[in-house]
Amino acid sequence: MVDKIASDSPESAPLLVVGSVAFDNVITPYGSQEGILGGAASYCSFAASYFAQPRMVGVIGNDFGEEYISRLRNRDIDLEGLQVDSSGPTFFWKGKYHENFNRRDTLDIQLNVFEKFRPDLPQNYLDSKFVLLGNIHPALQMHVLDQLEGSPFVVADTIDLWIEIERNALLELIKRVSLFVINDTEAEELTEESNIILAGQKLRDLGPETVIIKKGEHGAILFHENGSFALPAYPVTELRDPTGAGDSFAGALIGRLASRNRTDFSAIKDAMVYGTCTASLTVEAFGCDRLESAGTKEIKKRVEELKSIISLD
Repeated sequence: MVDKIASDSPESAPLLVVGSVAFDNVITPYGSQEGILGGAASYCSFAASYFAQPRMVGVIGNDFGEEYISRLRNRDIDLEGLQVDSSGPTFFWKGKYHENFNRRDTLDIQLNVFEKFRPDLPQNYLDSKFVLLGNIHPALQMHVLDQLEGSPFVVADTIDLWIEIERNALLELIKRVSLFVINDTEAEELTEESNIILAGQKLRDLGPETVIIKKGEHGAILFHENGSFALPAYPVTELRDPTGAGDSFAGALIGRLASRNRTDFSAIKDAMVYGTCTASLTVEAFGCDRLESAGTKEIKKRVEELKSIISLD
């Protein structure tokens, strides 16, 4: 029985997670590690699995061993949508973080089977009420939305690459998104607004009801029709590898929302707290290791600590 954080809803809503699955080689000021299980779909799904059962959609190659499948299944992640392409290896990324982790260089990237990836959903995924679109090409994100039934609550992430080379496609996608997640430098690039408050307002004008701008070690700011909410980061003292922290935040955020089947202003603020605390686990070890092993007890402990930090009582 996989441990999950209890919610106030009798039944979790179906949750879909779409993104990349990768092997990473990571170099940081504290060391290096090769062959790390990574990719947006991996981090998002592991994080979401503490709250709901994510339906994971991605693609893996001929080098993705059974041990990695077992790690995902051990967190009760539904893998029917995980495509296997035996024509080549899994997506690969190699990166190096500099001192203070404030800059990252991509040393190597090999798309491999991910280059031909098309996220065609299994029939029983089409009723997903909550959807997380990891930072893949906007056209692929749109393809997912075109297959879904009803009007799901959609959270989408992006990266600066798509802002630079696929701006128009990204702007069309944003119109169909419920909650858009973006970091502060990307928000400035997309809106051409250096003031983060004005950038958040401009992003909402582009279509999404809700926007969250991530500020890394300085937390995140929520922009919603009912107001704004600024949340500090959980105070991490053992920073080892920040890869996947943003994906973990988004995965836990939507996992919490799906588990409660709520999307109101209060529920999103609550989910941000859980997302922040879950993401704080990711950075304490290379890859998904700490995120996988920490357990609900540690997440709940950090949630209470973070709530005490922001409380005025």
